[in-house]
Amino acid sequence: MISTNIKNLRKKLRLSQEELAEKVDVARQTVAKWENGDALPDIISCKKLSMIFKVSIDDLLKTPVGEKGEEAQRKHIFGAVTVGERGQIVIPAKAREIFDIKPGDKVLILGDVSQGMAMVKLEWFSGLAEALHPQAEDYNEGG
Repeated sequence: MISTNIKNLRKKLRLSQEELAEKVDVARQTVAKWENGDALPDIISCKKLSMIFKVSIDDLLKTPVGEKGEEAQRKHIFGAVTVGERGQIVIPAKAREIFDIKPGDKVLILGDVSQGMAMVKLEWFSGLAEALHPQAEDYNEGG
């Protein structure tokens, strides 16, 4: 998908392969390889491309630009975060915006050793628990 996106976005900006290569600081042949699917840009080049094209790295990598279906719009890669000494993380701004997470909101951390971890707003989970079992304990008091 990234090869199609690079080519389509480059053409949308009316840039030649040579002009894009100069902006990204690579050879024209490198851009040609990206567009043909013969090579992939490294993370630094992806960041430069996303800035030039004014799209997220997530959008650059996945579903063809302009062909987003409802399902594709629901999936995101927000980037890596660093875990602090006491286990704290900073939720990326875009994730906070999309999921309407504000200071003071509570989130529930779920985990499965083989599947990994997930995070949901506590109010969403509490609503689901109540709908499934009206006598369920109040999950809002978790710690």
